[in-house]
Amino acid sequence: MRKKIVGIAMGGYSSEREISLKSGNEVYNNISKNKWIIYKLIINQNNWLVIDENQNEFFFNRNDFSFSIGQRTLYFDIIFNSIHGIPGENGELAGMLKFHNIPHTSCDQNEAELTFNKIKCLKSAKKIGISTAKSISFKKGDKFDLKSITNNVSLPCFVKPNSSGSSFGVVKVYKKKAMSEAIETALKEDSEILIEENLLGSEVSVGVYSKKGKLIVLPPTEIISKNDFFDYQAKYEGKCDEITPANLDSIEIEKLTEASVKLYTNLKIKGICRIDFIIVSGIPHLLEINSVPGLTPLSIIPQQLEAAGIKLSDFYNELIEEALKK
Repeated sequence: MRKKIVGIAMGGYSSEREISLKSGNEVYNNISKNKWIIYKLIINQNNWLVIDENQNEFFFNRNDFSFSIGQRTLYFDIIFNSIHGIPGENGELAGMLKFHNIPHTSCDQNEAELTFNKIKCLKSAKKIGISTAKSISFKKGDKFDLKSITNNVSLPCFVKPNSSGSSFGVVKVYKKKAMSEAIETALKEDSEILIEENLLGSEVSVGVYSKKGKLIVLPPTEIISKNDFFDYQAKYEGKCDEITPANLDSIEIEKLTEASVKLYTNLKIKGICRIDFIIVSGIPHLLEINSVPGLTPLSIIPQQLEAAGIKLSDFYNELIEEALKK
């Protein structure tokens, strides 16, 4: 039986490109070369490239999703999606892969689009009984009433791009006079923004994935940022303490697990996801769902896998094998 050809998709078109490249390379370095034939698939705005183990580059034909090495035309049997942001996390890539009948390790198109859209995701979470922060939303060009904002969402609050990750464009606002500038910053990342109340509690992140039809909930991580909030520096430059397993009591762990499983199941998530909460008075409040979470050495999911005693190579193999069953 021939080995399956695996493409590790990385890069993308958004501000998260560099993080995606780091995640993708970590996946590439930790996947079993004995079990799979592995190539990197570098996704750029204007061209896609396939790179082999010797760093040779090959043109990738997006019309039929093929690439040629010498006289051979090759096709991927499966794509490991490591693209944070566009087009990997918003459903675009999933749609292309579905058209070409290629399985992949992340959510299907509609579910990816939903989880990437913070406003729609929070609305869906509320419908199934998950607590969230108070929030209001605006689109580019809308007139916003500062008094209305502060009446609905008290200060301090967060101004966030609706569809963005890695905290790009997120601003914590303390004073009314800073609101306009914060909105402009967020609008540089997306044409729709979310203004959300500042919840006071423990920030916790939970990894969830499916293995042989069973949901695996990884040990949660408590995030204590050294900055004002869990921003880019805190996430990727060590400006925070990440405690795994989180220092939570058994009731809090039970509620986190219940909420995570409920979200994963009801929103039809696939592959590995990271769900971020703030626990307020013992109740988990959803912040966001990352359907293509970071897998760099500093990312949370690898820490949780280590705490659970799961080897990275075993984990990545399981994600691929699970996706091949689709």
